[in-house]
Amino acid sequence: MNIIISNSSEVPIYEQIKNQIKNMIMSGELKSGDALPGMRSLAKDLKISVITTKRAYNDLEAEGFIYTAQGKGSFVSTMNSEMIKEEILKKIEGKLNEAVDLSLSAGISLEELIDILSLIYRGE
Repeated sequence: MNIIISNSSEVPIYEQIKNQIKNMIMSGELKSGDALPGMRSLAKDLKISVITTKRAYNDLEAEGFIYTAQGKGSFVSTMNSEMIKEEILKKIEGKLNEAVDLSLSAGISLEELIDILSLIYRGE
């Protein structure tokens, strides 16, 4: 599993780890039942605190992306398609919020924004 940490990012390290693992699960790179690296092992590989990896894994477990089997490790949960779709919709909503904020600051109307989105969606 290839996780890249940016120390210059404003995003906390545990969140960078969580987001990258979540993206691997949603893209199908990590599949249901796949084992994740142990928290200590991942912390050592990334040269970070075990507490940081524990926080990322706890958040992923709380969100239903992974589960932990005592003494065996952490594994990718069985994800239903609705959960994956909901997570993708949350991401899209965040990006669209950014686009709306930028549009408002530039004086671009809703109709113009919809036209731009339609062109991008159709690949024109």
